[in-house]
Formats: sequence, structure tokens, C-alpha cells
Amino acid sequence: MSHLLEIKDLQVTFGGLDALSGLNFHVDEGEIVSVIGPNGAGKTTFFNTITGLVEPTGGDILFQGDSVLGLEPNEITSLGIARTFQNVRLFPNMTILENVMVAQHCRTSQNVFGALFQTKAFKKEEEEIRQRGEEILSFFGSRLVGYRLDQAAFMLSYANRRRLEIARAMATQPRLMLLDEPVAGMNPSETAELTELIGRLRSEWGFTIVIIEHDMAVVKNVSDRVVVLDHGVPIASGSFEEVSTDPDVIEAYLGRPVESHS
Repeated sequence: MSHLLEIKDLQVTFGGLDALSGLNFHVDEGEIVSVIGPNGAGKTTFFNTITGLVEPTGGDILFQGDSVLGLEPNEITSLGIARTFQNVRLFPNMTILENVMVAQHCRTSQNVFGALFQTKAFKKEEEEIRQRGEEILSFFGSRLVGYRLDQAAFMLSYANRRRLEIARAMATQPRLMLLDEPVAGMNPSETAELTELIGRLRSEWGFTIVIIEHDMAVVKNVSDRVVVLDHGVPIASGSFEEVSTDPDVIEAYLGRPVESHS
């Protein structure tokens, strides 16, 4: 069986420096895989390359068996890969519901003609998009529904803006979600809540998920596998328990070799 996402010998070079070097990686349908590593390890470059924001200098990226190299970011989204960003990127002056509705337009069939003349088919599809948007937002409990549907996104708290960004990724109907530090800047209770939501994204919505995360409690609680990058090179892969006790991983994070106790 082929992997849902398979990365072969990925190389990304900026100005003569390797951001990623000979990276091999895969994720299978239904998995939650965390990618960890110290700052500057190449984690965000890794996501940017998968989603078409950065062009690799070598290697290949296969999604559902087909290469996505050379595709535009919107084309990659249409294939079924959605992502969130380390720095939240919403449409701040759009309402919460509009942010989620606009994300669904990569799946719509009506064209500009329908929008211009408000055809029956266009109105029907818009209503379906609205209903789906409300359904997605209700996944987050009471935080993004009710009177909030018509609030501008910039009025949301930081934690709710991060939730809305996940909702917008869900709205593209992906098979694979890439979450870039989803709990960054959250307090412990918000972190615990979002950790549970990540598990439910798989169990209730069927998404396959790759996460970049610094919070080791989150990584431990949600991951089937953990891959560790250091200076663009994978140095360990396995369960959380396996990688967290790996001497190479400890050295990468602490900057010194682990001492043996005889």
C-alpha cells in the first residue's frame, strides 16, 4: 500500500545553505505524526515545501502517489492538503463564518456567471457552504458559533483565532492537515483543550495529521509517530518514548552529548 504522503530525498537550499538535506518522510492514512526539533531545524521550511510556497532544489513530494512538485499552493489545496501557519493568517475584516465559507470555494462548482446573476444553483450552493461552515464551527463548541458567526475575525481572542484557522483548513475538505505549532501562545487549559480537539479531528472527521510542535506534552499525547529534525536532517523517528530518550535527540536539544551513568 502506498503512503498518503511520501517525501523522497528532499533538498532545499537557500543561498548555499541547506535548510533541508536528504529528507525522507512518509505519513499513512489516519496517522498523526509530529515533527519536532530545535529552532532552525527546518520544520516550517518542510511545511512550506509540501504546500508549494518553497520550491525544493532536489527530491520529490508524492501525495496519493502523484508528485506535487511545480503545483501552485491553491492547486495543492484542491488536491486535499490543508495547513495552518505559525503566525495566524485570517481575513481579519471578514466575519468568522465568511472566513470558513471562503475556504470552501476550492470545492465549489458554480462560476462567476452564477454569482453575478444569483442563479438558483448558485444560491443553493451558497446555502450548502453556509451550513457546512456552521457545522465545522460547531466542532469547537460554543466558542465560534451563535452571535460570533457575524463577528469580524479580528475581534476574536488569540486562542479563538487559532481555532478559526483550523476551522478554515477543515473547510477545504482535506485528506491531510498540516498544523504548524497549533498551541503556540496558549495557556495550559487552552492547550489541553486543543490537544483533545486534534485527536477528534482524526476520530470524528477522518483527517490524517502532521504537526509541528514545541510543546512535548502535546506531542506525547497525540502522536502515533514522532520525527525529529536537526539542521534539516532527520535524526530520529519512532514513538514519543523512543525519540525522547534518543541520545542524538537529547544532544540536538541541549547542545551536548548525554552522559552515561555506569
